[in-house]
Amino acid sequence: MRKPLSVLLVLLVSVAMVLAACGQGNSGSGSGSSSPAASPSPSPSGSSAPSPSPSESPKIDYPTKAIELIVPFAAGGGTDAVGRATAEALKKELGVDVVVVNKTGGGGAVGMQDGLSAKPDGYTITVVTREVVSLPLLGQAPFQTMDFRFIGNVNRDPAVLVVPTDSPYQTAEALIEAIKNKPGSLKFAASVVPNYYGIQFAEAAGLDFITIPFNGAAPAIVELLGKRADFGIYNPGEVKAQVDGGNLKPLAVMAEERFPGFPDVPTFREIGYDIVSGTYRGLAVPKETPEEIVKILEDALAKAVEDPDLIAFMENSFLGRQYMDSETYTKFIEEDIKILTPIIEIAKQQM
Repeated sequence: MRKPLSVLLVLLVSVAMVLAACGQGNSGSGSGSSSPAASPSPSPSGSSAPSPSPSESPKIDYPTKAIELIVPFAAGGGTDAVGRATAEALKKELGVDVVVVNKTGGGGAVGMQDGLSAKPDGYTITVVTREVVSLPLLGQAPFQTMDFRFIGNVNRDPAVLVVPTDSPYQTAEALIEAIKNKPGSLKFAASVVPNYYGIQFAEAAGLDFITIPFNGAAPAIVELLGKRADFGIYNPGEVKAQVDGGNLKPLAVMAEERFPGFPDVPTFREIGYDIVSGTYRGLAVPKETPEEIVKILEDALAKAVEDPDLIAFMENSFLGRQYMDSETYTKFIEEDIKILTPIIEIAKQQM
């Protein structure tokens, strides 16, 4: 009997030892002070630290090198002048060189397409004119107007109706009446054909006149001064010298408000015709350009147009200074598409 009893005692001692060991393990895990399972390690990103807000994100490092400004017309013209003056003012704001590059051809289409095809990194900017709207509508450009992202507008000049100073028509009303009384007789010296100014004038006032085409305003004005034409419609800078010299008389401007350079000349709206037309020059980049870069350029342009040197140049050159921010300029372009679409349909019939 002793043998079974001793065996039983051994078994009881073994069970007691096991139970004691289990009790120690349970008390340790319950404390949560030393068990990795109970206290997991923090994530590598540091879960206790808040994520940075978008406003705390590092700013884009732009610009860090020279910027190319494409002027889609030849050196020496009005667009080139505005482009170079704007480039100098932007240089001061951006802190890098802004280099003007003239890329001509296709009535502006070649240069604008080159700008549109450039890498959308903010280092290629394009000067766009009204041709950014007219060329696609005419089917003469490999791009569409809204392929661009518009940064802002710099210059806007209304078209001006002029006659020789000794013309028998000393007011716009008198000229319009004469054209209506002699349909198909009076002559318009056009700086280019199709001429959107002439078409808009004819359509709004219900006129029929002869359009004589010329390659630029200069030869057209010579025709007008030689009395071989009765009237012309040009930009203010193109006629300023002749107006100041007493050779031409402005009769009306195609603008919402009177042009500061000709304060005594009424708008067409003042005499009963809703005609607003002219030229404008602004800046654009490829549409894929990052928003941060667009914002930097927009802010720089807003300051550049207030640069005293640019203001003096524009005033001395008789160029209208009209700034529009990106949003306003984009809406302005969209509205001009609506204005030009019916005019260009008429122009196509004349081509």
